[in-house]
Amino acid sequence: MSGRRDRPRFFTAYSFGIVTGGLFLLSWVGQFVFQLAQERNDAAAHGQVLAMADFWPAFLSSTFENWQSEFLQLVWQAAGLALFFFWGSSQSKEGDERLEAKVDALLAERGIDPAAFEYREEAQAEREEGQGP
Repeated sequence: MSGRRDRPRFFTAYSFGIVTGGLFLLSWVGQFVFQLAQERNDAAAHGQVLAMADFWPAFLSSTFENWQSEFLQLVWQAAGLALFFFWGSSQSKEGDERLEAKVDALLAERGIDPAAFEYREEAQAEREEGQGP
């Protein structure tokens, strides 16, 4: 039972998911309300009464169109950018070079030759490789 006490409360542990789910439901209800109003206005303009049997397919179609476009965009941004970063695109290399320049400047500020530091790191890595199984 002591492991249970160490866990954060449900709302603390899942607050991001709860807020995201709440915003999703709020936006979906908003889409429902505004699309229902639009469909009623369109039906009234043609002298007809809105039939919910006609509304639901239109609502679900627009919902899935929105989800498809947004999820494809999100997947491309998250997975595609991660893949390019893994492959070592020019943008990810540029960040590494900039970081290395900053570290070199800090080493020089402390009186350490950055080139000598690199050789010490390489020698340490070689020694560790030689000790492996």
